[in-house]
Amino acid sequence: MTQRSVLVRAIWFVFVGWWLTPIVVNIAWALNVTVILAPIGIKLINLVPTVLTLQEPRSRQGPGESYARLEASDGNTQHSLPVRALYFVFVGWWLSFLWANLAALLAMTIIGLPVAIWLANRLPYVTSLYRFHG
Repeated sequence: MTQRSVLVRAIWFVFVGWWLTPIVVNIAWALNVTVILAPIGIKLINLVPTVLTLQEPRSRQGPGESYARLEASDGNTQHSLPVRALYFVFVGWWLSFLWANLAALLAMTIIGLPVAIWLANRLPYVTSLYRFHG
């Protein structure tokens, strides 16, 4: 997927991203507290970088290459689902709440904005060890 221009992403952040992100984060966290709706909450958390700045996950699959071979070749593999689930149950659900709200708070200041974007881009990993950027 191609990235949007920096100008479009900046305009999105100024008019939508900074106020929509805390809403999405807190809805996701509320869903994560339940067992049944946690998968939806995790999907919402994985969308936080997109909600904040329209950042899209990088496509790692090139023409004629399998995704598994790309993961194996660069050593940047996703953790297994059972490992990610255990991490989420014991650490991810509460740490992601603190992490995301800190990012939302910092996003409201000009000085904290670069740190907020860095935090938001790493939120999927903090929540469930999901690598947003591959």
